[in-house]
Amino acid sequence: MTADEVLLWIHIVAASVWVGGLITLGALVTALRREGAGRPLLQAMARRFGLVSWTAMAVAVATGIWQVGRLNIPWSDNGLELKVGLVVLAAGLALLHQLTAKRTSPAVRGMLQAVILVVSIAIVGAAVRL
Repeated sequence: MTADEVLLWIHIVAASVWVGGLITLGALVTALRREGAGRPLLQAMARRFGLVSWTAMAVAVATGIWQVGRLNIPWSDNGLELKVGLVVLAAGLALLHQLTAKRTSPAVRGMLQAVILVVSIAIVGAAVRL
């Protein structure tokens, strides 16, 4: 494997952890709420997921920047600007969610999480176009 292939592999694994984690967490929270799980359990899950998610996002962003620089990927005409814009949007929404979660209702948190998930899946779609 070349260094570029290893870098791409790390990038894909980090993005998979991030998006896959969103899907998994959404399914688990829904199931746990139906079973009557209390807020402390859900908060503990959210804190742990936040650590994993932000780490995966940071690795994906860092390896993405490295790839663009190393492989001289053009900024426009291939969807890179769309992918970067969606990443910025997803990160901003995730930060907004994290900062407001304690004072918003479960319905508002759920809607914001759904939007973050849709944007994250759109990032994967934009990546496939590259």
